[in-house]
Amino acid sequence: MRVLVTGGAGFIGSHLCDFLLARGCEVVCMDNLLTGSTDNIAHISDPRFLFVKHDVTNYIVVGGPLDYVLHFASPASPIDYLELPIQTLKVGALGTHKALGLAKERRAKFLLASTSEVYGDPLVHPQREDYWGNVNPVGPRGSATAPRPARSPTCPTWWRASGPSCRPRSTSRSTSETRGR
Repeated sequence: MRVLVTGGAGFIGSHLCDFLLARGCEVVCMDNLLTGSTDNIAHISDPRFLFVKHDVTNYIVVGGPLDYVLHFASPASPIDYLELPIQTLKVGALGTHKALGLAKERRAKFLLASTSEVYGDPLVHPQREDYWGNVNPVGPRGSATAPRPARSPTCPTWWRASGPSCRPRSTSRSTSETRGR
């Protein structure tokens, strides 16, 4: 199985690369290193691992087949997206569009990940998948929250129009939703 992980040199992406390699996958790790770091992947010396420095808001080229595109690219911390608002907006909308285009071209399954920041200042804790959030698109979190109205429906719209299997999920809720169950 061959997997592309966008944002693969970030905290979550790098751990995902380790996880996939441990399960026998071939991994293409793509990151522009805006907030990710090669320090997070420096320990990987596996021939099934390939690092590609690339900004996913540009056309994505990956040689060979792909079974999955896991889209984790984005400045994720409030410090990062407050300092990098344009880049955050671009990766949320354009990066998702480009990654979906690659998934369609390769007939790969697609997973879109985001953080709970997309819900703004939530009124409900923990947030469920059906919670729409408390979003102020012109407030300080706007660069992280504003792409959500475009990003979340992008997957089902692509799926209805062209068929890549697409699963939007929030990475921040995986542990809070499974605890105690």
